[in-house]
Amino acid sequence: MSEERKKIMKIVSDKMPKVDVASILTAEEINAIKEFMHHYPHARAASLDALKTVQKRNGWVDDAQMNAIANLLDIAPSDMDGVATFYNRIYRQPVGRHVILICDSVACYLTGYEALSAEIKAQLGIDYGQTTADGRFTLLPICCLGNCDKGPAVLIGEDTYGPVQPDEVAQLLELYA
Repeated sequence: MSEERKKIMKIVSDKMPKVDVASILTAEEINAIKEFMHHYPHARAASLDALKTVQKRNGWVDDAQMNAIANLLDIAPSDMDGVATFYNRIYRQPVGRHVILICDSVACYLTGYEALSAEIKAQLGIDYGQTTADGRFTLLPICCLGNCDKGPAVLIGEDTYGPVQPDEVAQLLELYA
């Protein structure tokens, strides 16, 4: 790397907010992130794994946690935010205990997405992007769950269901107390 490039990188890294990582992330999170860093040739490649690790604690990643991860990986917070906003399963604001993702792909649309979506919204009393008053569910659309042969499909937490019929929604929601 040229000296000029090193100077430019130093200027950029100097603008990174320095935070007390240990006061924001748990020791377990820090250790896990450091372990991920050893699996990649560049620390920045561990950013998605780091975000997922931190998200496990509260279900989402706040700005302080984002800055702490960036500092730990020695990358710009804007780069971390770019990773977090690119992946639709990294949440940057509070979500319910169970996130429901309804597939709105063409395959699911053709097999009953609209009726399923309407029924879930009616049962929960919320719309996309909202969380139930009791904090139990957050409802979000997703462009594809990779379950096209079983549409319409729904992902609740890590569990994929399909095909799901509107009359099965109440029973399905009861599985997630």
